[in-house]
Amino acid sequence: MERQEILDKVITLVADHFELDPASITGETNLTKDIDADSIDFVELVLEMEDEFGAEISDEDAEKLITVNNTVDYIASRAK
Repeated sequence: MERQEILDKVITLVADHFELDPASITGETNLTKDIDADSIDFVELVLEMEDEFGAEISDEDAEKLITVNNTVDYIASRAK
């Protein structure tokens, strides 16, 4: 899967989960500060990403997913 395709899917997931305009989300969007996600919201989002991309994201790794770009890079590095 190409990075751009992953980015588009992550932006769509974030926008749908938090009821945001996808155009307002960029690679630099901080998932906790810019979106104001609490820990439960973030866990739910990680679970949705696991389902979408068919990859398990450990709790330790999930803590490192600060921005959309961090998330895309993480997924891209594990995509087959």
